[in-house]
Amino acid sequence: MTTRTSRRAIKLPLELLNHAIVEGIRDKKGKNIIQLDLRKLGDAPADFFIICEGDSNTHVKAISDSIYKKVKDELQQAPTHTEGSNNAKWVLMDYFNTVVHVFYPETRLFYELENLWSDAEVTEFGEV
Repeated sequence: MTTRTSRRAIKLPLELLNHAIVEGIRDKKGKNIIQLDLRKLGDAPADFFIICEGDSNTHVKAISDSIYKKVKDELQQAPTHTEGSNNAKWVLMDYFNTVVHVFYPETRLFYELENLWSDAEVTEFGEV
């Protein structure tokens, strides 16, 4: 487990952060974008999960890079932790209150995060 060195993300309005993340995904044509609102669940590791997928390892990496750039440019915020960039089957970006999961389609099906957190309120975002 990584120690969180910055608490700045807590002060960001979550709506702005989540909007920038979704726009970063859309900029690279990420697919099947959903947001899980976990705030009403007692054992949740974050307030929100934003989940999407890319068609290939290269696409998954491009989406995660786009999210990083969009949030950094608009909100001057970087994730507190990132995992999975090397093989790009599942890139996790931890913005403290919001955790982003960028999946390769088969990996998303295998882990079924939407089913694990099925009690969460779901928002689906259309593709552009």
